[in-house]
Amino acid sequence: MTHPASAITHLEIGSSTRLAYRKTGAGPDVVLVHGWPLHGETFRAIVPRLQPHFTCHVIDLPGTGESEWTESTPITLRAHAAAVLRAIEALGLSRVAFVAHDSGGAIARLAAAELGARCFGLVLGNTEIPGYRPPALAAFVRLARLPGGTRLLPLVLRSRWLRRSALGFGGCFHDRRVIDGEFSTLFVEPLLASARAAAGQLALLRQFDWSVLDELAATHARITAPVSLLWGADDPWFPLARARGMVDQFPGGAELVELPRGKLFIHEERPDEWAEHARRFLERAAGRAEA
Repeated sequence: MTHPASAITHLEIGSSTRLAYRKTGAGPDVVLVHGWPLHGETFRAIVPRLQPHFTCHVIDLPGTGESEWTESTPITLRAHAAAVLRAIEALGLSRVAFVAHDSGGAIARLAAAELGARCFGLVLGNTEIPGYRPPALAAFVRLARLPGGTRLLPLVLRSRWLRRSALGFGGCFHDRRVIDGEFSTLFVEPLLASARAAAGQLALLRQFDWSVLDELAATHARITAPVSLLWGADDPWFPLARARGMVDQFPGGAELVELPRGKLFIHEERPDEWAEHARRFLERAAGRAEA
């Protein structure tokens, strides 16, 4: 994000964690929550399209990006949701919406369920589905927990072929050439250059709590805000057919927008289209909240 107001600052949310934080825009507050193994810059092309209408708050979750953390920092989906909630309180935000994708979508749902009426909407990109354990994710979790498993991610990413395969980011993009451009500079090269950066990302896998996914339907039942599911229709991680089953689980109502020729990180590949859907939905949700 290149807007001058989006310089990184840090939020103290505990004795062992300072979240990297960027703020830009004007209007209703929107918190953007990134997925794995990324950080807040994944929204660099989304924020400029939202900031004329909303105040965008972008964080790097613990263990990622420019956030500061220690070995005692909990790095789980539930802990991340608690960190997001502490950030919202530290910023003094009374009512927020979420824009999130991948594991960030699960984190945002956990946070929204706690906020109740203080959350006025959620935009969720391809993300976890109740009761569904993606086979590739399960394999990564098993490997990360093996002795020496922390070396797995850098080993995969060092090979251009593996990086573009299903073992790497091949299942995330319709056009795999995107992997080798700015995406690689921002999200791949730092993991190769820093063992600590790789360890921070892999910590989520080593401590992965499947009960969050198993209990997502109950979490959905506690979310009163409207939801927009923006789904890359060809995603092998979170299949569209399974995502359709979530639509009726949200008491505040939900829409499913099926985006053809898109996979897990469609917001990276087609940010204009993705952000336009998000903007229109958030404007409707904000208007509904004010009515």
